[in-house]
Amino acid sequence: MADPHHPDPPRFARYRPTERSIRGRRFWSVPEGGLCLSSFVVLQPFEAPTGVLLGRPNPEAPWERMATLEEAHLRSIGNRWILPASHLLEFESPTDAAARILREQLGIREFALRGPQVFSEAYPSAIDPDSGTHWDLHFVFRGEWPRDRPPRSEAWRELAFVDPSALTSADIARGHADILALLGLQVGAPPAR
Repeated sequence: MADPHHPDPPRFARYRPTERSIRGRRFWSVPEGGLCLSSFVVLQPFEAPTGVLLGRPNPEAPWERMATLEEAHLRSIGNRWILPASHLLEFESPTDAAARILREQLGIREFALRGPQVFSEAYPSAIDPDSGTHWDLHFVFRGEWPRDRPPRSEAWRELAFVDPSALTSADIARGHADILALLGLQVGAPPAR
């Protein structure tokens, strides 16, 4: 039986605007279900590494420009938490995107980050399920927040260090609970033994 994720012959991630062969090399169009490249900034307090900086976006801030969050997205987030994150701008490097996230979303110009750790996920498109599989590439940067600096930014209604184990996946929007889980940060209390 054929595996839809591993067709034969293999389709390598090599894209052009339309499917075609160039000099005998096969190129594919972007997957119909879409492809997203995103950077995430996961900050933890130096003294309490179980907490993660999460925020509730301020709908008055320019989120569409900062992170492709249109008004409908902001409404769907509601009072849930998200990580500082953004899709990459076209031709932007993941590292430059992380620096932009720090600057635009957190008001920080200089900050040491580690990474990126890179994760890949494929799943049915939530926006257009009939289009097929959506593919995400996540570039995750990590850093330690200094003790003497409370997190504040006008881009957020609330910024706080939250222990993910005290939340449920429903408390976190935009699939960001999945990003925390990929890092090994337990969302929700572990099952009782």
